[in-house]
Amino acid sequence: MSRRTIEQNAKMWAMLSDIASQVEWPVNGKVQHISPNDWKDILTAGLRKEQRIAQGVDGGFVMLGTRTSKLTVSEMSELIEFIQWFGETREPKVKWTEKPLDTSPSM
Repeated sequence: MSRRTIEQNAKMWAMLSDIASQVEWPVNGKVQHISPNDWKDILTAGLRKEQRIAQGVDGGFVMLGTRTSKLTVSEMSELIEFIQWFGETREPKVKWTEKPLDTSPSM
């Protein structure tokens, strides 16, 4: 199985950066802007429908994310489509800096 492509990786980070600059999210009870890396963890967990939680060294909890570097081309395509869906179902919609994927059915 081939791993994600360089192009897929660049598209994912561009999309995560768009979301990070436009969408606020609740963290520790406060709605705020979070980093593209935090968004990657949230969205990969949402795609996988899995949240992994570990106990912190000094108490509390740490969410463990999925390593996108280990995703296949197909899995990365699914993640990009999921990120696009997330951004386009919000109000207001995320304005993408790159052209979104064409998800319309082919004729």
